[in-house]
Amino acid sequence: MKPKKIVENGYDHIAEEHEKWTQDVRIEERAKYTAVLLENLPKGAKVLELGCGSGIPTTQELAEKFTVTGVDISARQIALAKQRIPQGNFVHADMTALTFPKNSFDAVIAFYSIIHVPRQEHAELLRKIKSWLRPDGLLVISMGAYSSETQINVNWLGGLPMYWSNFDSETNQRLVEEAGLKVISAKEETADEFGKPVTFLWVVAQKLV
Repeated sequence: MKPKKIVENGYDHIAEEHEKWTQDVRIEERAKYTAVLLENLPKGAKVLELGCGSGIPTTQELAEKFTVTGVDISARQIALAKQRIPQGNFVHADMTALTFPKNSFDAVIAFYSIIHVPRQEHAELLRKIKSWLRPDGLLVISMGAYSSETQINVNWLGGLPMYWSNFDSETNQRLVEEAGLKVISAKEETADEFGKPVTFLWVVAQKLV
């Protein structure tokens, strides 16, 4: 099965279970990087969230202040998001296949989602994100902290198989810069998942021109 189909089927199957899980795992981390937008964008700003899941908790919080467009590859997740956040705009799509006019958004975020995209597509996705951002727009993204072209857990969260694909932290920061974005901060964050420490690189970047 192709990687993106693994991700789509997996999240369709575990949508409700994943929603519960996200409310107990990496809580401080999510809040920290959600606050970057809450503290730096004006009310009504347009935010694109890539990999919004069911909308809990990040989309829900952002939608209280901003105009949010959420995208997810899982139809079940999108259906839940529409129920949870009726004021949001939600699109069932592969994030790498999206098209938006240039300068459409004040911010683009991707929390724990680009890691499910084959890493050979990351550079082009970052270039597209740069084009979608308005001047001074923000990118807030979690990326892999180690190199793994293909990683599959055959029974993630007690559901179907799940797929991940990462570069290491140094490469990821370079890809963001090569896409034409200025890195404001790049920090590795580690938290416990299923009894093991898991590290992500969190990048906050800005489009200057």
